[in-house]
Amino acid sequence: MKCPKEKQVTLVDGTVSGKLAVHQCPDCQGMWIPSDKYKIWQIGQNRPKTVAELVPKKLDVEFERSQFDSKAALCPECGTYLARAKVGMTNAFYIERCLSCGGVWCDRGEWDALEQMGLQAAIEQLFTSEWQMSSRERESLALEKKATIDRLGEELANRVFELAEVLEKHPYGDFGVAYLMRRFENFAQEVKADRPMVDPSDR
Repeated sequence: MKCPKEKQVTLVDGTVSGKLAVHQCPDCQGMWIPSDKYKIWQIGQNRPKTVAELVPKKLDVEFERSQFDSKAALCPECGTYLARAKVGMTNAFYIERCLSCGGVWCDRGEWDALEQMGLQAAIEQLFTSEWQMSSRERESLALEKKATIDRLGEELANRVFELAEVLEKHPYGDFGVAYLMRRFENFAQEVKADRPMVDPSDR
């Protein structure tokens, strides 16, 4: 069996995470995970049954992305083009899977990244439209939180986040949100009223 990325290199047998049998490339250090081996390994794992339960421990992990990550590849078992699923945010990478035989390809470092994110036992769910949509929403929220911290400072931003969580869980949290909106609408009007009028001819 040849490496999907280094086509002249033969894959060698190996194992990851204790008992998962894989075929590794001694050159690019990527690995092929056969579908049957992966399914057997999954049985002993505590894995989410739905996308809603598949919440990453981290949205991002630090690792050096493989130079082969952006390279298209064929399944080493059946020759079908491998589908790609984006994972992560700042250090985003692509997991590849054969939609015909179900095998998975991980470039160097990607399996370890999946483990850190808690996604290694549910790779097939990363290729669903539901997961991809949920992932984009989480990324958007993370970017919004970062922008809030940059503007307000970490201490005040964390207080805002805590209040938001409390209001979300409270049966009458919408009243609190409405109150805050009214306060800031009034504040915005007061600020606008205090601003001096600018004569267009002065510009």
